[in-house]
Amino acid sequence: MLPRGVAPRRTGTREAQAPHPPPTRWRLLLAYDGAEFRGFAAQPGQQTVAGALADALARTLRLEVAPALTCAGRTDAGVHARGQVVHVDLPGELPALRRGRASRTMEPGDLVHALNRQLTPSIVVREATVAPEGFDARRSAQARRYRYLVWNAPVADPLLAPVSWHVAPELDLRVMAAGSDALVGEHDFGAFCRRPPGHRPDQPVVRRVRRARWQEAAAVTEGTEGLLGRLLRFEIEADSFCHQMVRSIVAELVEVGKGGPTPADVVAALAAGDRSGLPAPAPAQGLCLVAVDYGA
Repeated sequence: MLPRGVAPRRTGTREAQAPHPPPTRWRLLLAYDGAEFRGFAAQPGQQTVAGALADALARTLRLEVAPALTCAGRTDAGVHARGQVVHVDLPGELPALRRGRASRTMEPGDLVHALNRQLTPSIVVREATVAPEGFDARRSAQARRYRYLVWNAPVADPLLAPVSWHVAPELDLRVMAAGSDALVGEHDFGAFCRRPPGHRPDQPVVRRVRRARWQEAAAVTEGTEGLLGRLLRFEIEADSFCHQMVRSIVAELVEVGKGGPTPADVVAALAAGDRSGLPAPAPAQGLCLVAVDYGA
């Protein structure tokens, strides 16, 4: 019996439990084949990259609710990635891994392995690290780099079809390169974008392009048949991109390569900021987000 006036010691779980550590922000580096997905962003009832990754994280970490993901650049349906960057806030203490009687806390390599067992080959987590303080996959990015592949040949190639656009007429790479030179610098890209929500038709869509160039990635030959075709690669890097910007630029530059519009017409389109008269965007499967630059 306790002395009068001394309260009994409470043993309820609220006092006995140790406080949960605060969430930890993780940075994930992803590659994925966009053909199976309706883009990156989660959409109800749709197969998306973010939805698949969030579900895999919830299963791996035994979360009741799938975590929210923020990416460096949203990719449209069918667009691929080799260097997509995502941040996600996860519990401060990851689950324990048990091997027989031994157990240890899950480490980054374990998280990568567990996620890839569920997601490959469509999605691959290339790296998982604890993010620096204040890191935001979208807002901390200083530039994004995209690549677009064109298979320039009389006949399509079924092995290249999932990752390139087949263009049959022979393209003049020299004038295409001249047209891409006009893109470098800060311009109104309204002619090459779908207008962001809330933008007026006369409101400029300013982006700064660091570099844009075409080159022949490969000249494919086979036996005595000679040249079968050329794989052309377009790379463009900018601080940010508006919706369908790269695919719209590629479509116009391919028309330049066919001998239609000239590099001067590309300059005129930038100045006008008007999409009328320009071709429809190039197909999604040729586009890939290859890298995101976060500076030092």
